[in-house]
Amino acid sequence: MSQGEDFSAGVDYQTMRGRDYPTIRQFTVFLENRVGILLGLMRRFRGTRVRIMALHIIDSTECCIVRFVLSHPEQGREILERAGLAMIESDLIALELNDCEQPLLEVFSALLQAEVNLMQTYPLMVRNNERSFVAIMVDHIEIAQETLIQQGFHILTENELMELS
Repeated sequence: MSQGEDFSAGVDYQTMRGRDYPTIRQFTVFLENRVGILLGLMRRFRGTRVRIMALHIIDSTECCIVRFVLSHPEQGREILERAGLAMIESDLIALELNDCEQPLLEVFSALLQAEVNLMQTYPLMVRNNERSFVAIMVDHIEIAQETLIQQGFHILTENELMELS
């Protein structure tokens, strides 16, 4: 490749963040497994408007993987970057569970019908006691969203998640 060549010509740079379908962001942070390190991470959000809406920890002898959803992801990312932490950002679907006997059964059945694989799931901690919400990671996000909407599920946007924090 010569220095003057511009390989970006004609390439569409639209990212998932720029698309019109709702997703929320999950941050995965890799931490050393020692006493107090998780508390130190949580304290970085003190005094900010960023709230931890979901948390999942995978622990091993050497390290731990912390996955979380933040109410204000842009500010949350800045806090994590300033801390110098190894981090991965991914998209999840957040949806309101239907008020029925087995709401997850409805979600999983819809995903199976669409042949979408579920990779992660965990509840969202929100300040609304009347409704329940879950965050899911799937292998085909657009198909999953379309299917869930067709099945009558309400999918949350990041703005709605901020309002629930």
